[in-house]
Amino acid sequence: MLKDQDRIFTNLYGMHDRSLAGARKRGHWDGTKAILARGRDRIIEEVKASGLRGRGGAGFPTGLKWSFMPKQSDGRPCYLVVNADESEPGTCKDREIMRHDPHTLIEGCLIASFAMGAGACYVYIRGEYIREREALQAAIDEAYAAGLVGKNACKSGFDFDIYLAHGAGAYICGEETALLESLEGKKGMPRLKPPFPAGAGLYGCPTTVNNVESIAVVPTILRRGPEWFAGFGRPNNTGTKLFGISGHVNNPCVVEEEMSITLKELLDRHCGGVRGGWKNIKAVIPGGSSVPLLNAEQCNEAIMDFDWLRDQKSGLGTAAVIVMDQSTDVIKAIWRLSKFYKHESCGQCTPCREGTGWMMRVMDRLVRGEAEIEEIDMLLDVTKQVEGHTICALGDAAAWPIQGLVRHFRGEIEDRIKAKQTGRMGAMAAE
Repeated sequence: MLKDQDRIFTNLYGMHDRSLAGARKRGHWDGTKAILARGRDRIIEEVKASGLRGRGGAGFPTGLKWSFMPKQSDGRPCYLVVNADESEPGTCKDREIMRHDPHTLIEGCLIASFAMGAGACYVYIRGEYIREREALQAAIDEAYAAGLVGKNACKSGFDFDIYLAHGAGAYICGEETALLESLEGKKGMPRLKPPFPAGAGLYGCPTTVNNVESIAVVPTILRRGPEWFAGFGRPNNTGTKLFGISGHVNNPCVVEEEMSITLKELLDRHCGGVRGGWKNIKAVIPGGSSVPLLNAEQCNEAIMDFDWLRDQKSGLGTAAVIVMDQSTDVIKAIWRLSKFYKHESCGQCTPCREGTGWMMRVMDRLVRGEAEIEEIDMLLDVTKQVEGHTICALGDAAAWPIQGLVRHFRGEIEDRIKAKQTGRMGAMAAE
């Protein structure tokens, strides 16, 4: 269990002062100039040594990503873009950072930008996040007034500007290249890669896109040392992590815990357990709506980190844990997600544009039991035609929840179809 002195986000629940004075009292902006004085290469090496992997879903090693940025400028400016478009259903962790602990993010932006030679940072915030935008903008204004960012930031000789850009509420703009298109004032549609953002990103210049949490933990890692951060969790899955737990638990919450904690300990310790007791668990989506669910049997052994969940054909994603108890109509729950992905598809790739609607309509019939048994395999076949055949990962995100449903709950789908065919539907929960 994570001890209080090891928590990075010390104001996650807004109990303390979120202003610059309050942040400094809690140890933020402490010795930032000395951290910058270590130089670009050493900062990147320390981030690599900490084992920090991206907290936005994919889990790509953060220090490695930073090292892709050009060492020597070719005349083009470089940019850091912070993805604060937290639109994944079930995910609500970055919101708490921006609302209650915004200075962790701003200090992280300064250090990360310095390490990559980026003179400017854009924070792209989700359209629905109005209060979070106000809190973050107020914190940015304080940082400018105190000389922590801007010309000669922290008296380090490094000029750094940070801008807040407000999205308009499109899920697809959370995909890094669609986010860059949106920032440039174009329609939010993903770009083909290569070129990758590190070669040609925002305005055709070298750019790195990172999640809010990935950037906000960096100053503390550099202050306390990479070994401290690497001491939590299993190898290759290190550090502390924000988990957002919702659904059928007694106390839904966002909590900072160490990586590789078991699901049972996470739910029992912080959420007062599953509603109706642990035996009442039916399924858990461990990392936001786009990862396949785990069944009750897997939940008994579940370890909350990238590698264990990947081995179970699921993923840690954004660590948004959605708990479903035995009362859940799991077919209907996955139908609702397929409806969301159909609605949010940008329509650029044919498999996704056509496939998301097709999958939703089949799911719609499965919920009511008005399908044939053969259609289950046909649906699975279509998910395979969508998965991996699109420019961005939205096709995968739409396919995986359905694949997880069929893998673990095929019997329930078949029972519903048979019940409908024999006229026993009245006894079923779907009515």
